[in-house]
Parts: sequence; C-alpha cells; structure tokens
Amino acid sequence: MANVLAQVGLKTITDEDVTRAIRSMGPRGKEYDNPRGRQIMLEQIINKELVLTDAKKNLLEQDAEFREELEKLKNELLANFYVEKVLREAKVTPEEVKAYFDTHPEEFQGEETVSASHILVESEDKANEVLEKIEKGEMTFEEAAKVFSSCPSSQRGGDLGAFGKGQMVPEFEEAAFALEIGKISRPVRTQFGYHLIRVNEKNPAKAPSFEEVKDEVAEKLLAEKQREVYESKMRQLRILYPVDRSGIL
Repeated sequence: MANVLAQVGLKTITDEDVTRAIRSMGPRGKEYDNPRGRQIMLEQIINKELVLTDAKKNLLEQDAEFREELEKLKNELLANFYVEKVLREAKVTPEEVKAYFDTHPEEFQGEETVSASHILVESEDKANEVLEKIEKGEMTFEEAAKVFSSCPSSQRGGDLGAFGKGQMVPEFEEAAFALEIGKISRPVRTQFGYHLIRVNEKNPAKAPSFEEVKDEVAEKLLAEKQREVYESKMRQLRILYPVDRSGIL
C-alpha cells in the first residue's frame, strides 16, 4: 500500500506521486531524488493541489479567458499529436541501414588523431627556460609538466590523451599535427598562454565498423524518411485544403 504523505481536501498525495513527479523531470529529477529534494517536491505538489482546489471552487473552469486558453492548448496538442502519428509511418529496416553503410564509404572514413602531452606556462621566456631544462636533461618532460605546467594535465605529466582535428584551439592543433613523434615544439602561443607540445603517438584515420555506426546511420535514415513523409503529407493537405497566400508579410 502506498505511503500517504499528505491530504489536500479529498486529494491524497502519496510517496508514489512524489516519485512520478521527479521522474517526469527527466535528467533534472536526479537533483531531487534525495530526502530534501523529495520534501521540496512534496510541497510543490501540495501547492498545486491547493491552487486547483480553489480554482475549481471558484468555477474558473467556466471563465471565458481560461476556456480560450484551453482551446489554444488543445489545438496545439492536437496538431502535435497529428504530426507524431504521421511521422510514425516512417520506418527504416536493418537492410536499408546496411545498404547505406556499404554504398557511402566516404562518410565513414574516421579521422586522424594524435596523442600528445603539453606544458602550459604564462610567458614565452618561461617556456624557453623549461624547454632548455628538458633539452639539457635536467628534467624529463613529465617532471617539468608536474613542476611548471598550470594545466590540470600536469598531474599526468602533461598527458592530454588522443584528440582529433577541431578539438583543440587552432594554434595548438596546427603545431601538434605538424610535429614528429617524440619531438618537442618551440613555444606555441594560444589564448591560454604558452605551450610546449610533445606528440607521443600518431593514429591514422580508421574507418569504423558497421556495428559501431549502425545506430547513427539508422537515426540519419529515419530523420530523412520522416522529413519525406511530413513533406508528402503537407502536399496532400494543400490539395485537400487550398491555401490562399495573397497577403503580404
């Protein structure tokens, strides 16, 4: 039996009502899935029931302004429901997904990535000073990163992992992709400061397997079919219900 938390007139509010309200919020609901959050949600539900109770008692459902707003909302919901039903006609089969993957190899080339480490300092002079220590063998790149770098990656010896084009600021990306493996760049200036970059590995573009992209392809094809179905339905409706567009915007 549900745990009753409150009673507003004849309306009973249970623990399940609070849970449903939280779930209806989607990902944001996680913020309320705790004792304090559930209490806040309960108060909101109580307030809503108080408002509804008083609104009904005062016959606001018969208010002309409310009925006008209700009709607008009803039409909006009906139009959305109609479009959703139309879009349900669009279907994509597994065979169509595979056929698209096989016939559009240019869309599934993957991208080249590099694995790099860096040291970020505030000035070019400081960057050159750190670079000199590394080149003289006074410190390894990783040791210098931990001592001098202001980037959080310093705790990993400056390791940034792998990244593709478009993921870093242009100046950093250009320098990283141009470097040879194991080489350290001259100071590279970006909006964040001055970087010493070392490329640890270069990973050539690798085409993904069908299994890796089939869901993405299915979504793409479904969106295209839904657009076609929608446009076809609109053309049919314009024949059934002629549109006069003689007005001027």
